[in-house]
Order: sequence, then C-alpha cells, then structure tokens
Amino acid sequence: MARASAETKESTVTVSIMGKLHEVPEDATIMGAIEYAGHQIIRGAGCREGYCGACATLYRLPGDYKIYTGLACMTLVEDGMTLTQIPYVPAVKAIYDIEKLKPNVTAIQQHYPSVFRCVACGTCTRSCPQGLQVMDYVQAAKRGDIAQVMDLSFDCVVCGLCMLRCPAEIVQPLVGILAKRLYGRYLRQDSPELAERVKAVEGGAYNAEYSELMTMGREALSKLYYARDSE
Repeated sequence: MARASAETKESTVTVSIMGKLHEVPEDATIMGAIEYAGHQIIRGAGCREGYCGACATLYRLPGDYKIYTGLACMTLVEDGMTLTQIPYVPAVKAIYDIEKLKPNVTAIQQHYPSVFRCVACGTCTRSCPQGLQVMDYVQAAKRGDIAQVMDLSFDCVVCGLCMLRCPAEIVQPLVGILAKRLYGRYLRQDSPELAERVKAVEGGAYNAEYSELMTMGREALSKLYYARDSE
C-alpha cells in the first residue's frame, strides 16, 4: 500500500501592506507578515533592537468602515486586511525642570492642560492594545492624583494609539511619563536593596564585567543579550 504524501501547502491569506497585496501565512502576526512579505524591520520596534511601542499599526477589514489600531507584534493578520504602520505618533512634549515642579495638579495644569478637555468618552481606553485603563488615569491626572496616574500608566509603551483616537487631542502617554517622573522624584519609597546595589556599583564590584563587555563585538554582545535570563 503506497504511503500518502505528508506534504501540505501552507495556508495563506491576502493582506495589503502599505498599499501592496501580499500572500502571507494565515497564522502570522502583522509584524511577521511584514517580514514574510520581504520588508526588513531593522530599527524602531522593541523586539527589533528599538523601543517597544514602535510597531503601532492602523488597519481596516473587508466590509467594515472602521479603522482599527493595534501593535504589529501582537495582532494577527486577517484575510483582506489593509494595513499601514505608524512607528511614531507626533506629539508636543512639554519641556520642564522636574526640580521646579511639585507632585500635584498644578504640574498637570501647567504642562498638559489638554487633560482638562477630557469628556470621559473612553475612546483612549478602547484603543489601547495593552488594555490599560487610560481614561481612568487621565481622570486621576485631573484630580492631581499623581500616584494613581503612575500606577495605571506604568505599563504604557507610548505607542501613541490613544492619542490618535482622542477627540480632545490629549497626549495621554506623555501625561503618564510626567506623573512617573514626579512620583520617582518626590513620592517613591526608598528601597534598601537598591541602595545596596548602587553602593556595590560605586565600589567597583562590577568593573571587571564592564571591562569585558566593552571589549566584545556586536555579534557576541547580541548573543549574550538574547541568552540572558528574563521574566
């Protein structure tokens, strides 16, 4: 009895990437599809030696007028999807001296007054690819609750998708960054473990390791980096 061939054709879907149609694996992420289509992602995205949040993507689905948002590293392709990437969302970043600010609502009023235009529509929260409670931390910013803003925005990767969708034109990630800096400067609790580690660094405990790293080439450093233990 002849054995049937085990060879099977890989299932694909058709997607439009930056205006051009491509056949890509149906189980690919958007990032995987972009690379499969022949685009080389050499900088920008965090998992490509850039910064996390740089793979923000806009896309539409067949028969649906809505524009959807997502991160290319965690959004799966769908047949007929039309997409484009926006690795950086322009936003005016306030310039300030953290030593001249206080951790209260005045700092928010001075540097990001757009926060007070928030109408609590929830669009920012719905657009967050990480499921962060963006609207809640904007409301906390309006109250001057710096600790809650810091806590709720802690995992933000500054992809900027909430800013794109906000009808009040609030720059939510930048508000979160200000709150985190204020918290770190004025409200954080001292860590005995951190103090011990800083003392060890200043005492030269890691000088030999630093010296060895400085002599290593890019390939060796990359191999060491990706082989490290991480959570």
